[in-house]
Amino acid sequence: MMRSAGELLSCHLFSNPRNETNLNPNPNSRFLSPTGRIGRKKSSRPLRDFYAEWVDALRSTLLPLLRHSMSTAPLDHPVAHRGLLGGGAMVSSSDLLSTHVHALHAHFQAYFQALDLAARHDVSQLLSPDWRNPLETPFLWLGDFHPAVLTTLLRSFLHPPSDEPRRPLPFALAWTCPSRDLTARIDQIERGLRLIVPALASRLREAQASFLEAAAAEWAASRGKEEGSLPPAKAVDGATGAQLEELASVFLDANRLRRSILAEIVEVLDVYQAALYLEALAQFVVGFRDPELLHHFDQCRMPPSPPGSS
Repeated sequence: MMRSAGELLSCHLFSNPRNETNLNPNPNSRFLSPTGRIGRKKSSRPLRDFYAEWVDALRSTLLPLLRHSMSTAPLDHPVAHRGLLGGGAMVSSSDLLSTHVHALHAHFQAYFQALDLAARHDVSQLLSPDWRNPLETPFLWLGDFHPAVLTTLLRSFLHPPSDEPRRPLPFALAWTCPSRDLTARIDQIERGLRLIVPALASRLREAQASFLEAAAAEWAASRGKEEGSLPPAKAVDGATGAQLEELASVFLDANRLRRSILAEIVEVLDVYQAALYLEALAQFVVGFRDPELLHHFDQCRMPPSPPGSS
């Protein structure tokens, strides 16, 4: 079973911040081929290239497969077991849907693993993710989307808007009576976020301050050295290694938080709830790459006013 947000707070972020947990729910699944081909690349591969390929696989392969399995779900359906990733066997009529739900969840988990590799190899890729577009930037926190996005999206199913389009059965009934376990788990995760997010933000501030102090001190010490000694940039690299390692550990813990929350959410949902939730999450991610939306955003941006204009 995946660790709860409370356990994550005590075990991962403070007791052993560099502890690693393999959260890939199904690493050997044949449906992971789009992600698997990417994940086997060398760790030195730029994250921007991985992300572009990962989003393309999400948009063109995994999301359509999930939607197809949702459209073919039988109307006369038995009730699915809860705990989709908790080891319970799914009824036969939901096997195809369950398979594609697993595959989409595994695709997100593989992306989180790629973020871990990027943080360990070159944390600057996450400090300044220049491949993100202006629509994504407000949602970013420590290398990727803020973990609160995951719980906010889940809450939207508990309180749907009145004009939301009707879904065919069995999806129309998926969120009519959410279980007490589900609502209690959401509350638990959100309480954990209120503790963990400020703690990580504080660690980031301290790591950045330590990095700047070490870099400035080494830079100052390198001035006046004899010609032929290490250039300032090289000297700073050596002096700030520990600080960069701490920065990387902050990003690893933030990513571990996102990974654990998503796994915990999917674990408590039944197959129909999980399908709707992961479909919405995938659409949220790929929607930021919509060329028409980006073009409209560019058209709406105000040009800078010339100097002296009123």
